[in-house]
Amino acid sequence: MKAWENNIRKVIPYVPGEQPKKEKMIKLNTNENPYPPAPGVKDVLTSFDTDRLRLYPDPKIEKLTDAIAERYGLNSNQVFVGVGSDDVLAMCFMTFFNSNRPILFPDITYSFYDVWAEEFRIPYKQIPLDRNFTIRPENYAGENGGIVFPNPNAPTGKLLPLEDVERIIAQNPDVIVIVDEAYIDFGGTSALPLIDKYDNVLVVQTFSKSHSMAGMRIGYAMAQPELIKYLNDVKYSFNSYTLNSITIEMGTAAILDEAYFKETTQKIIATRERTKEELRALGYRMDDSKSNFLFVTHDTISMEKLFEDLKKKDIYVRHFSKPERIANYLRITIGTDEEMDMLITFLKNYKQS
Repeated sequence: MKAWENNIRKVIPYVPGEQPKKEKMIKLNTNENPYPPAPGVKDVLTSFDTDRLRLYPDPKIEKLTDAIAERYGLNSNQVFVGVGSDDVLAMCFMTFFNSNRPILFPDITYSFYDVWAEEFRIPYKQIPLDRNFTIRPENYAGENGGIVFPNPNAPTGKLLPLEDVERIIAQNPDVIVIVDEAYIDFGGTSALPLIDKYDNVLVVQTFSKSHSMAGMRIGYAMAQPELIKYLNDVKYSFNSYTLNSITIEMGTAAILDEAYFKETTQKIIATRERTKEELRALGYRMDDSKSNFLFVTHDTISMEKLFEDLKKKDIYVRHFSKPERIANYLRITIGTDEEMDMLITFLKNYKQS
């Protein structure tokens, strides 16, 4: 081992979902939206003046920030925009989690949380979900340095009622609580109204899921102005120019087209509910997901084996080998009706060897 290796910050990295390089496949493994972005996004792409690319983008991202604020009835100083919600969440970790006390998050949840905690040297404690994969607010009442959790949770898709979200916030007035709402638009009630009532909560959302823009990387946090100011101070200490010019324009076009947003999310919700019924008819078990995916298991079928057999047919879903408690589950993204029909047809004829 070389001496300089002692000075390297070593972490176990986050493992993203597989991105197969195939033209024909059914891709249900990374919770992407099966429908294209709003029509105005394409219009921006085709009409964008490439001469603008020689100039730096607006470091304040004002056009998109103002559009998000307008969409949610906020002031612009209540919105922070970053390069996907992962970037926003990482900035939140660096900005608000600097206590000697451990931050708290569920033991079965978005697997980036412990990666950031390790990378930024933040002490943390994982709070077990109950036997039904539910977050229990009373388990987040102890001394801590901050709290973060997704709602709906991932990979389970379970939604925590708004009153329970508020209970977690209210019983922790001296630390920051981050509610990660990447999937809130698929049937949940947002915690956004709570940011006016509490000065210690941030609500983080993304364009990747409900706005069909995972490839553009846009995320945002909403909170009281003081918290947003702290986030911007950290952002400008790393990289002033986070979003490029065309992304700002495309994101603005997407957030302003609320009719298209509602149309596509409702289609996904309808397909999800139909798929639940068909899977249950085949003996699969799942909770009542309020996300754009299902978290399924079966009493007599190995999910790991099914995962591999689906892949052989170019149907990609997500399997988590750890923690052991979810090793016999699959997370299945909701695709188009045609894609889900093909999945169901495969499962109807599926027999494990």
